Formats: sequence, structure tokens, C-alpha cells
Amino acid sequence: PGLKTQPQDTPSPADAAGDFPVSMQVSSKHDILFMMTKMGYLFLFDLHTGTCLFRKRVSPDPIFATCPHKATNGILGVTAGKGAVLSVSINERNLVPFVRDTLKKPELALELAGRLGLPGAEKLYQQRFQGLLQQGNIAGAAQVAATSPGGMLRTQDTIRTFQGLPVQPGQTQPLLQYFQILLKNGNLNKFESVELVRPAIQKGAKGLIENWIKDNKLEASEELGDMLGGLDLKLALQVYRSAGAHDKVVQALNGLGHYDKAMAYSGQVGYQPNYPDMLRKILQTQQPDAAKKAMDMAVQLAQNPNVQLDTAQTVSIFQDFNMIEAATGFLLKVLEGDRREDAILQTRLLEMNLNAGQTKAADAILDRDMFHHFDRNLIANLCERRGLFQRALDLYSNIEDVKRVLTNFNPNPRFQQNLNAQWLVKHLGERLSREDCLECLKQLLQSNPQNLQLVVTVATEYSDTLQPEALIALFDQFNSVRGLFHYLGAIVNTSTDPEVHFKYIEAASNLGKQSRDPTYFAEVERVCKDSTSYDPERVKNFLLEAKLPEPRPLIHVCDRHDFVEELTEYMYPEMMKYIVVYVQKVSPQKTPKVVGKLLDLDCETETIQNLLNSVRSMCPVEPLVEEVEKRNKLRILEPWLEQRVREGSTESATHNAIGKIYVTLNRNAEEWLQTNRFYEPPVLGQFCEKLDPYLAFLCYKRANGPCDADLIRVTNANSLFKDQARYLVERQDMDLWATVLTEENEYKKELVAEVVGTALPDAKDPDKVSSTVKAFMNANLPHELIGLLERLVLQKSIFSENANLQNLLLVTAIRAAPDRVKDFIHRLDKFDGAEIAAIALQEENQLYEEAFLIYKKFDNHLEAVSVLLQRLHSIERAKEFAERVQEPAVWSQLASAQLQDGLIADCIQSYITAQDASNHSAVIEAANGAECYDELVKYLTMARGEMKEPSIDTEIIYALARCERLGDLEEFISQPNVARIQVCGDRLFDDKMYEAAKLLFANIGNNQRLASCHLALSEFKDAVDAAKKANSIFTWKEVNKACVENKEFNLARISGLHIIIKADHLDELIFTYESFGYYEELIVLLEEGILLEEPDAHKGIFSALAIMYSKHRPAALMDHVKAHAKRLQVPKVLGACAQGRHWAEAVFLHRFTEDFDEALKTMINHSPVCFDLEHFLDAAPKVRNQELHYQAITFFAEEQPMELGKLLKVLTEHLDGSRVVHLMQRHKDGIALIMPYLKSIQSKNVATVNEAINKYYVDEEEHEALSESINKFDAYDALDLAQKIEKHELLAFRRIAAKIYENAKRFVQSLELSKKNGMFKDAIDTASNSGDAKLANELLRFFVDEEDKESFCACLYTCYDLIEPSVALEVAWRNGILDFAMPFMIQYVHDSHKKVAELMKRTEPPKDDTGGAFEDDSAGLGFGDGPIAIASTAFNPNMGMGNMGGGMGGGMGMGGGMGGGMGMGGGMGG
Repeated sequence: PGLKTQPQDTPSPADAAGDFPVSMQVSSKHDILFMMTKMGYLFLFDLHTGTCLFRKRVSPDPIFATCPHKATNGILGVTAGKGAVLSVSINERNLVPFVRDTLKKPELALELAGRLGLPGAEKLYQQRFQGLLQQGNIAGAAQVAATSPGGMLRTQDTIRTFQGLPVQPGQTQPLLQYFQILLKNGNLNKFESVELVRPAIQKGAKGLIENWIKDNKLEASEELGDMLGGLDLKLALQVYRSAGAHDKVVQALNGLGHYDKAMAYSGQVGYQPNYPDMLRKILQTQQPDAAKKAMDMAVQLAQNPNVQLDTAQTVSIFQDFNMIEAATGFLLKVLEGDRREDAILQTRLLEMNLNAGQTKAADAILDRDMFHHFDRNLIANLCERRGLFQRALDLYSNIEDVKRVLTNFNPNPRFQQNLNAQWLVKHLGERLSREDCLECLKQLLQSNPQNLQLVVTVATEYSDTLQPEALIALFDQFNSVRGLFHYLGAIVNTSTDPEVHFKYIEAASNLGKQSRDPTYFAEVERVCKDSTSYDPERVKNFLLEAKLPEPRPLIHVCDRHDFVEELTEYMYPEMMKYIVVYVQKVSPQKTPKVVGKLLDLDCETETIQNLLNSVRSMCPVEPLVEEVEKRNKLRILEPWLEQRVREGSTESATHNAIGKIYVTLNRNAEEWLQTNRFYEPPVLGQFCEKLDPYLAFLCYKRANGPCDADLIRVTNANSLFKDQARYLVERQDMDLWATVLTEENEYKKELVAEVVGTALPDAKDPDKVSSTVKAFMNANLPHELIGLLERLVLQKSIFSENANLQNLLLVTAIRAAPDRVKDFIHRLDKFDGAEIAAIALQEENQLYEEAFLIYKKFDNHLEAVSVLLQRLHSIERAKEFAERVQEPAVWSQLASAQLQDGLIADCIQSYITAQDASNHSAVIEAANGAECYDELVKYLTMARGEMKEPSIDTEIIYALARCERLGDLEEFISQPNVARIQVCGDRLFDDKMYEAAKLLFANIGNNQRLASCHLALSEFKDAVDAAKKANSIFTWKEVNKACVENKEFNLARISGLHIIIKADHLDELIFTYESFGYYEELIVLLEEGILLEEPDAHKGIFSALAIMYSKHRPAALMDHVKAHAKRLQVPKVLGACAQGRHWAEAVFLHRFTEDFDEALKTMINHSPVCFDLEHFLDAAPKVRNQELHYQAITFFAEEQPMELGKLLKVLTEHLDGSRVVHLMQRHKDGIALIMPYLKSIQSKNVATVNEAINKYYVDEEEHEALSESINKFDAYDALDLAQKIEKHELLAFRRIAAKIYENAKRFVQSLELSKKNGMFKDAIDTASNSGDAKLANELLRFFVDEEDKESFCACLYTCYDLIEPSVALEVAWRNGILDFAMPFMIQYVHDSHKKVAELMKRTEPPKDDTGGAFEDDSAGLGFGDGPIAIASTAFNPNMGMGNMGGGMGGGMGMGGGMGGGMGMGGGMGG
């Protein structure tokens, strides 16, 4: 086929006559040809017209090759010679203006703009559009508008323009033509979709609309959905979803009853709907399960953390519908957890149920003890009013309230529900304080006597808390003896309070006397008998005064507490039988006191004897005798006592009593005293002293010891010395002798004379003589004793060979006559030499020579030399004695003494002579102290031959070392020995004899100590070698410290490497280096240490090196921690970083350990040195403490404001938008900084965020953005915003304020503001949207008053359905503007006519011819084979579909064979 475009000449420049093309490339996007010539010229041609669009030389060099460049939709070229690469592309923004203005080709510019969708031809399109309209080319104008670039002409103005055009005869309606072209070319925009669907809705063409939506021909919008809502709510829901109108989606789902789906949708899209309104709508349905649905929904919302539901408002909604049960269920779920901040809601829950009469529900809630923060007084008051008295008492805290409840409602026949007694007891005892409880008990007793049992129960169960004295006083106050009895009866068995027991006895006694019931007296008797707590004196006095019919309680009290005399006096003589019963059956042991009291009461002797005979042996004798004897009536007991003796009684008291009677009567008393074995000598002896002293002596002698003092006293007082002397000799009691031979005894001389003259000569028993002599000796009577003993021992007698007497003689001589001791020693030979010598050596005697003489006489050489050494202190005499006797033991004793006197050499010689090594320890110690090591070697050599002791061999070694005989030492240790070489080596080391010690340690292989010796001798290399053999950490530490101290760093490094591998000792090594200040050397050691293989290179080494770097090489710290972070003890290194203020390294470690909280804190607190944006943004979302997010925001706002947006972007999911707003409002321009963030979260529709954004738009005067914000997001204080901007200097903001008032249903304010601003169109729209005929009529009259005829007409047009025709006609007629009201009246007449015709048509009989009927919805709308019919009048939703008919004039039908349909509203003719 031939070319469509005519060939065109290439417009070559004058200087390029010989130029020719070398390459051509086509831009597929623009349909433009790129042509390059040999001389470097570029030509651009439009392929559709062949027009040259551009020419320019782009390179002085030839371009030999070109190719398309997809990235720029241009070309790339390479020049010859230089090889330069050129890129050529089209600037789309300048193409159309260039063609239009420079080339002066508007048609081509228009064609390019339309084809390529490029800007710059707006005016041309507008001119073309207007020109075609003026020419009457409706189709051409519609095509221009439909294909305008960027849809610049596809606006509401264009639609209104087409609506305003008249329909030409025989042609399709202009607006219909426009929509046909749009549908053919593609999809409709928002405004076009609304205008297209409007007549379809009027016709009810639901299927057609569904097809459009299905084919995506319509752009979804909220307005479109609103229109479809009246037709099909499901269809509207589909549109709302597509338009993203979340609020309308939720409303539609609620309208369909899909409340759960509405909630699910809100959660999916992050929309916050008006949940309270949703709840109201659910409840308004009045379905049986509406309340449950609403409650379940409210609970789900309350439990959803992403939903901000006002709990109080929700409860109010339930209450508005009287759904108390649902509100209760909702609150029970919401208030789980018993939080303090829910105190008001807890109160409301209970208050709501109580006020509504739901007392069972309130009682159940309180019974479960779920809440503890509500207003207790308020709820208590309501409980009291509703009859929940227990709950009221449980909640009241004021005692007066509690008393009131107790007074009015317990028990009270007016109320069916009285207080439970068991509960009330527990409440009074446990919930109230002691004082309050007592007050309540007092109130109970005062208000109603029937409360006595309750009071008694409380007092009984809580007696310890309320205290018995207070409770007793309470019962006494009301004179409640019975209450007191029952209360005390319950506690008396466990109480130890005397008052409790007394008051119980008193109460029981009084009740018994009042009621004559013996049960009470039995209780009195029981307590008196068993209790141990009452005050006996008080109880006795009470019982004596009470004079009970039964004396048994008094008997028990007096018997138990020894009030027998008072009891006897009380019962004698009227109740003598009770006395007899008492002594026979109750307390026979108290008979003596009874008898005594009866004697005092002058009772007859026969009565008393009969009483005693009735008791017989049960009566104790001793107290009876005492009682009778005090009254000088002992003889009346003689028959009774003799009867006891005849019965075989051996009781001492019985025999004492009858003995007193026999002594008194002098009835064979001496014989009886000597033969009777049962009486007590002290008792009868004392009794006989006044009657017969000798009888008393016999009694005391009969005791044989216990009565010796009384015997001595009686014999002295009555000069019975002979009897006394014989008794003393026979007794042989040294203590007794000592008492009578003292200087204080004034009768000693007479006694001694009787002993020497009578008692001792008569004695034949040597023991008695010996004991008497001892007594004299102890009494210091030596001279008398010596003479006696000489006669007995030295003269021939039976006692001459008596060893004891010889001993006594020598002892007496030693003490009394020391000068005669040597003579007695020579004359006597039967004495005990060892004992006498010991006495002579005593300190008080000091007869050392006599003692030495005794030891020599008895050949006790060891004791003899001991006397010489220890007593006479004569080593010379001892040495002579030793040489004479030649006994080793003597030499050893002598050596010991020499040792003590410091004669070490003599001592050692003596021990050698004695061949005694037993005391080698002392000798060694002394020799060491005196440094006599040569002599010590000799002694130890001898000792080593006697015994094999480690200490001996050890000391030989030490002595050889001290003598510096190292050769002998080395020879000795090389031979077998038992020396403690280790101990000796340590000792030599301590004495700083390192060479000798080195030999010893080397001998036993103790490399640890050997290393120490080398160190002491400054042999450091040898020390290291020894340490290697020892392989001990402690040795290495010692070597290391010495090498460091002596600056032997190489050797110190070797030893240090063995130390640092032990984590426990690393700190000590570091301290060693640091104490000497060798930090670099330590770092070198640690750096070498980290190169060791695991496990030697442990974390401690890496951490220590990091710490050293932090102190001394900060520059190396970061590289170290980055390279070895996994092998660091991070907390320890972090501490060093903090101390050295190395914050960047600290941040790295925090991030490494995922402690992002601390990392963030550190970067915030020390931002100048460690802040890193990338690290901060990475760590911020990972912190655990959410508060740090807001601290970070504050930090960025202050120090990094330009990066705040990045922070907010990464934290969006973690932030509370409201809190961010409040936080940034404190900073100047804070909201401006976070606007991108606020816009990103505005979809959540949070009030605080919306208000902040709206305020920003107001401050920045961005009215379009503000309008869009308030249209999309309704969660803000609308009225507040409207009030702020209704006086704004910019009209656009004032219009927005009017719109806000309109949306808030404040149509009056909106109208006034629009009228004030002169925005009459807005006022008209507001009046129409209000649906208020009154407002519409007022606005109509306003336009009349303003003489604004056009606005008057527009108001009639827009508010067609609100204005009564009669009013419009009247106003127009009165003001001469009928012409402007005529379109309104014509429309009204037309609509009325249509309605009548429609009614007539419906009532006509059916026709066979279907040509006039719509075959389907599509045909009815003109979308069959013909064009669509759309009215050019204003849309009126109340109008029927009759206005969609034929063209102008006489009922011409439109559409494919529509027939004679109704004419369009625009048809003004016939």
C-alpha cells in the first residue's frame, strides 16, 4: 500500500549543503523519528504528519553509529575519532509548548498532546472544545473532551455544559453523546460515573448498573455509593469497598445486619467506626437476640487493643434501651482484673443494678468479691435502701451507718430479709475494730432485748479480741446477768482471767438464787472445784456473804486455798455434819486445822476425839500435834497416838508425840529414849533440855552425828565433859574435834584434860588414838602432842612399831621442833621416808638438808640429786654426787639442770655421758638459740645412734648448713636418712640461706621452691626453667612478679603466658603489671595471649585486653571489640567503656548483645560522640521498653530534626499517634516535622492525629488539603475546627467551616456563614441537603430581599422538592420575577402531568402491541440500539422516571424504536 504521509523535504541548513543522513532511529513511545547526519546534525520528525519538529547540530564530529536507548526513549550515538558517546532524548514537558509557540503549529501541538498525553496544550484543547461547541459540532466537542490529555476537560463543568446544550432535532442528546464516547474510549471518572448512574437509578436499571460496575466502567466513590444505597444496599456496599469509604462500608454492613463483618472489616482496614452508633442501631432492631449481639460486640471491641471504645458511653447506650442485663454482662467482662482506674465503672455497675431493682445481680457481684475500688459508701447506701443489709454492713465504713442498719433492720418484721445471724457474728467480730464492735453490741442490746443471744455469740467467739473486761462491763451496764452467765460460761474453761471466773461464779449464784435451779449451783461448785484462775479471797468472801443453800462451793474454795479455819467457823455448830464429811471424804489432811479451830471454838474433847477416831490414820500426825500443842492440849491425843503405835505405825511424828508425853509424865523415859528407834532425836532432845539435860544428851547421842552441835552445847552448858570426851574419842570425827578444840571454846581446857586423863588412856584402838592425835595436831597443840607421842613411840609400848605414830611424830617435829628432826631421822626407821621427805620439802617447812638425808638413807639417788639441784641449787654438789653414784638417770637430771641454766656445752657433755637423747628437742632448741652448731652436731650424731627420728636428721642438716659445711651437707643428704628435707629447706629459705636451700630443694625435686631460690639469687633464667618443671600456677606467678619487678620482660612474658590462660589468676597478673606501671608490656602480653589456641585463649584475656585498650590505647579499642565481640565478657568491658567514656564502643557492644535499650539510651545520652543514624534506626524498633521510643522522638526533635521522619517511619507500628502528637506539640514546628508520619497514620482516623493535621493545614493555609482531610477522616472535633476557621481571612477556609457545620447538621449556622461569605451556591446546596422546607423558604426570601434573581432561580431549581409551588409562585409574583420562577413552575406542571399519565397508563388494560414498552432496562435507558436519554434538568430523587423520554417537542421518543415515549423535561413545547 502507499504511504499515508506525504514525503517531506529535509530542512538542511545552509552550511550543510553536502550533508546526508547516516542513521535513523524511531521512538516507539512518541512515534518520532531521530535522524543523524554525517555533519553531526540531529533532526526530529513526527511520523504521523512528517513534520520536522527539531533541528540542531549536536556534535562537530561525525556520528558513525546510533542505537535506541530504552531508559530515556531516545537514542545513543558514538562520534568518530574521539569516540564520544552522546545521549539524545525528548523533554516531554517542553515538546508541546515548543511546537505550539516556536513552530507555531497549534494543530500539531494539539495532536501531539492528545496522542502522547503531554502537558502544554490545555488552552488549545479548551479553545478547540469551545470552538466545536460554537460550531454546533457536538460529537466533535465530545470527542475532544473525552480524549483531552490527562482528562483535563473531563470535569463537572464539562458535564454541566453538555447538560445545558439543547437537543438538536434528530440528534442524540449532547450529554448522551459525550458518555457514549467515554464508554467507548475507556472508563468514567468520579463525576461522570455519578451523572451516568443517576438516571439509571431513576429508571431502576439495576442490571445495567451491575454490568457497568462489573466491566469497571465506573469509578467508585462515596457519592456514587450513596446514590446506589436507595436502589440496592449490597450494590452500594460493593462501591463503598472499591472507593475505600470505610465509614460507609461499615454503615452498609450494619444496615444489612452484618455487624460481625463490619467489625472484621474495620480491623482489616484499620478504620475506627462510630461504634456507639453501631450499638444503637443493633438495639433499635428490637430483635430477640439484639441485646446479646450488642453485648458480644461491645465486649469484643473493649477487648480489642486497637479500638478506643468509650466504656461509659457504651453502658449509657445499653441503659437508654433499658438493657440492664446486657450492660451488666458487658461491664463484667470489661472490668476483669479489678483495676484501680476502673473505680467509676465498678461503682456504676453496682449502682445501675441496684437502681434498676436487680438486687440479685448486685448481690451476686458483691458475693464474688470481684471489685474493690468502687464507691463503697454510695453502694452501701443503695444496698441498704434495696434491702441488702448484709452488703450494706459489709461496705459501710462509718460506725454510725453500721449502727443505724443494725438498729433498723435486725430483726425487723417490716423486712422479709433480715440479717443472717451467723454472717453478722462474723462481720462484727472480724470486720470491725474492737471499739466499733463494742459500740455495735451496745447498740444491739439497747435497741432490742432479743439481740441478747446474738451479742453473747459475738462476745463468745471474739472474746480475746474484744477483751473480757470490756464485755463484762457491757453486760453489767445493761444488768444482763443471763447474758453474762452464758458469755462467761463459754470462755471460763479456757480463760485464766480471775475476773472472768469470779463474775461467772457471781452470775451463776445470782441466777441460781433467782430461779432456784440447782443447775446453776452445780456450775458454781464445778468452777470452785476445778478452776485455778479465780481470786480465792474474793470468791470466799462472796460465798460467805451469799449464803448459798449448798456449802459445797465454799468447801471447795476453802479446801483448795487453805481457808479451813474460816470454813470451820462458818459451819460450826449448825453444819457440823459437813465438817465431819469434809475431814472424812474431802480433805483428811486438813483435819489438824479443823481440830485446832474447834479447840478455839471450845468444842468438847469427846467430839474432837470422836472426829479423830473417825479419820484414823488419814489424819497427818505432825500438824495435828503442832495444832494441839500450841493450845497445850497434847494429852488429849494420848489414846489416839497409842492406838497408832499399836497398829504398827513407824511414823516419826507419832513417836515424837508419845515420847513427849512419856518424858512429861516421867514414865520410864531413859530406857524408852535408848531403845526406841523411830523418834527424831532433835525433836525430843530439844524437848528434854528443859526437863532433864542428860536425857537430852541421850537423845543427841542417839542421833550419832546430826545432833553433835546440840550435844556439845548441852554438855558444855551442864559440865558433862567426861561424857563429851568419851563421845569425841569414839566418834573420831575431825570436824567435830576441830569445833571443840578451837580457841573460841571456853571449855577447851576442861575437855583436853578429860581426853588426856580419861578418854585416851582407856582407848585400846590405835585408830581412835591416831585420830585423837591428829585432832590435837590440827588444833595446833604440838608440845602436848610431842610429849605424848614420845611416850607412846620411843618408850616400849604396843604403839612403838606403829608406822603411823612415827610418821606423826616426825611430822609434828617438823612443824613444832625442826631442830629435833635429824635426831628423830637417825633414831626411827619405820616411818614413810618418801612422805616425810615430801613434807620436809614443803614451802612452809623448807628442811632441804633433812629431806636430802632421808633420800640418801633410803637410796633414792634421783630424788636426792633433785633436791640438790632444785632446792639447794648446787650444780657442783650435784655433779659430785653424779660422779659418785654414776647413774645415767642422775647424769640426765644434771644435764637438764645445766640446760636450764644455759650451760649448753656442759649440758651436751652430760647428755653424751648419760647416752640420753630423750630431750633432744630441748637441746636442739637451746643450741640453736645459742648458735652452738658444732657441739650440736656432736650431740645429734650421738642421738642419731640412739634413735631414728626425722627431727634429729633434720637438725643435723640445718646445723651443717649453719656451719657452712655444704660438702658434708650434700654428702649427708645423699645417704639414707629420715630428715624432713622440705621443712629444713623452707627453714633455710626463711633464714635467707638460699644456696643450702637450693641443694635441699634440688635433692627432693621441689621445683617450686627451687624456683624461689633461683629468684632470691637473681638467677631468673634458672627460675623459669624450674617453673617449667614445676608447672604450677603459683610458681609462675612468683616468677612473673620477680621478672617484672626486675624488668626481665622477656622472661616475664614467658611466665605470663602460663598465667593468663587461668582465668582466676588473670586479674592478679594485671595488678602486678599495673602496680609497676608497665602498661605497654602488659598489652603486649595480652595481645600475644589472644593468639593462643582455645581453650587457653579464654574470654578473660580478650576482655582484659579490651579494658587495657580502653585505658591506654583508646584508638585500638573499637577494632578490638569488633573483631572479638563474641569472645568478650561484655558486662565487664562495658563497665570499662563507661569508666573511660568510650561510648561508641559501648553502643557497639550493646547492639552486639541485643541490648537495644541500653544502646539507644547511650546514643541519646552521649550523642556527640556515639550517635549513628543507621544504628539508631536499626535499634529503635527492637527495644523492649516502649518509653524509649518517645525519648528517641524527643531526642531527634532536639538534635536531629531533619532525620525525625526516618525514625518515625521505622517506629510507626510501635507508636501511639496521639502521644506522638502531644509530645511534638511541645516543640516549635514539631507538628511540621512529623507531618509525613501523621499523614501515613491518618488512615487510622484518630482524633488527636486528625486535629493536629487539620491545625497544620490551617496554619499553612492549605485549604485543599484540609478539605480532603475532613472529608476522608471524620474523627476530630468538627465544631471546634469550624469555629476556628469560620473567621479566617481566606474564603476557602470559611467555605470549609460552612461545610463542617452542614455535615454536623447545623444548617442554620452553615447557611448564615455562606450568606455572610457571599457563597450563595453553597447556601443553596446546604438548604437542599438539610431537607428543611423552612430553611429553603427563608433562603428564597433572602435572595428576593437581596434582589439576586439568578440565585432565586437557582434556589428554586436546587430545592425543588422542598419549596411549595404556591409559595414560589406567590413570592415571584409579588416581587415581579415570574420569569425566573417559570422554569420551576414548568417543571412542576410537567411532573404533575407525568404522574397523572403514569397513573392512567397503569390503569389501562394490557395491549398486545409491545412496541411502546421497554423490552429491558437497557432499552428503556436508550442503551439498546439507540442513544441514552438523560434529562437536562436538575436531579430530583422524589421525581419519577417519567422525565426520561423523547426529545423536545411533541413527545418524540428516544431510543431504538422506543415509540411514543414521554418527552424529556427539557421539552418546553408541546
